[in-house]
Amino acid sequence: MYKLAIFLGISLLAACSSERDFSEHSISDLHDSLQRGELSSEELVGWYIERIDSIDRNGPALNSILEINPDALGIARALDKEWRASGPRGPLHGIPVVLKANIDTSDQMYTTAGSLALADHVPPEDAFVVKRLRDAGAIILGKANLSEWANFRSTRSSSGWSSIGGQTLNPYDTLRTPCGSSSGSAVAVAANLTSVAIGTETDGSVVCPSGINGIVGIKPTLGLVSRSGIIPIAHSQDTAGPMGRTVRDAAILLTAMTGIDPDDIATADAEIHHDYTANLTADGLLDKRVGVLRSYHGAGDNPGVESILASSIAAIENAGAIVVDDLRIEITEAYDDEYEVLLYEFHDGLNSYLQDSGAPVSSLSELIQFNDAHATSVMPIFGQEILLSAVEKGPLTESAYTDALATSKRIAQTGIDKLLLEHDLDALIAPTNGPAWMIDHANGDNFSIGSSSIAAISGYPGITVPAGFASGLPIGLTFVSKPWNEKQLIELAYAFEQTTRVRKPPDL
Repeated sequence: MYKLAIFLGISLLAACSSERDFSEHSISDLHDSLQRGELSSEELVGWYIERIDSIDRNGPALNSILEINPDALGIARALDKEWRASGPRGPLHGIPVVLKANIDTSDQMYTTAGSLALADHVPPEDAFVVKRLRDAGAIILGKANLSEWANFRSTRSSSGWSSIGGQTLNPYDTLRTPCGSSSGSAVAVAANLTSVAIGTETDGSVVCPSGINGIVGIKPTLGLVSRSGIIPIAHSQDTAGPMGRTVRDAAILLTAMTGIDPDDIATADAEIHHDYTANLTADGLLDKRVGVLRSYHGAGDNPGVESILASSIAAIENAGAIVVDDLRIEITEAYDDEYEVLLYEFHDGLNSYLQDSGAPVSSLSELIQFNDAHATSVMPIFGQEILLSAVEKGPLTESAYTDALATSKRIAQTGIDKLLLEHDLDALIAPTNGPAWMIDHANGDNFSIGSSSIAAISGYPGITVPAGFASGLPIGLTFVSKPWNEKQLIELAYAFEQTTRVRKPPDL
């Protein structure tokens, strides 16, 4: 069905194919061309579809896109007509966006979480965030591959693999992991298969693939972006987040994504009245105070990462910031409690989602049975141990859950709050990732270096920015701060990006 959707799109390209190259074009670049009448959204969508066919399906066959929206060209054509008649709705008017395939769309595409159990699942309505994007004039170009069930199926899983889409590959080295679970979204942006994309994160699934694929990814404060219409893992940590090749592009996308959703109580108190691009300047680090976390996972294990961290610190200081080094949060003490929370909330939240969306399976138990019945197709390289653990969990009133939730939140939030307050800091920094590891379907992922858990467990915001290359592989730097502080965090990240300018696209 997915190849059919692609062919349906490609068959319409005769009138809009282009010899022009839009690789590395920012949203602002594209809008300037649209404003001058040198480009149409229909032409742009056609160019991306052709590039997906040549690079993602053929060429290096990155396998990042599950399906192309068969309506994309028609939507682009209508938005071009609207622009000519009344001008653009805003900076996303006519801009293609790719969605991770666990985000609901009620159209001719499917919302599957990469699982064959949901192969024909079309939800009754768009996710709230998709409605926001459509209202902003964005074009949903397609759905991206992901780690099946957002990497919450097996303890031996391979990031970027799903039973529907197979293995997504890293565009910088196709033998290496794209990281998960928003792997397809990140690879599509890195390889210039879309302008921007949306991923989702529970713990690292926006920032890790963004860092490993050399792009910008924002993990918002819990509640800044609605969770309704997104297949869940854990409501106490889940959030969608924007991905782009530049901080400004990611900020434009985040501005459009936010909004108070009556179906998601977490958004009721969200500080959403921001244009996150309004004050992006190269001197955004001047006189700011930045703390360096040295307690991230795998600290000191890779000399290349340590060198990049040192050069990043120097760049931040040269940009006028005051750096406070050698700070620590003992986040490992929260890991067992976090996992217990995820198991409980996954069981509860997935059951609710499957029932409310009219999915082909109506419960976690039915999903497990489906996987067992189709084991050859669904579980050829790893099993479903996490699903089996989650299905044993009881209601969210059990003390095992409530105690674990309170403990994990206390450790993460207190750790960040204490450092920010004691040292009067605007943000904390740490390496996002180590060099991408080799894809290994026999043993699964081999996570080495990472710093996602402090922001993930606390529910606080984080943003990763390209910081350098180790052995030719991208390394990101993560900025973390207090909740609802996205605006300042993005300003700091933008200044760092302008100071360093290290992103290089993959050689495809």
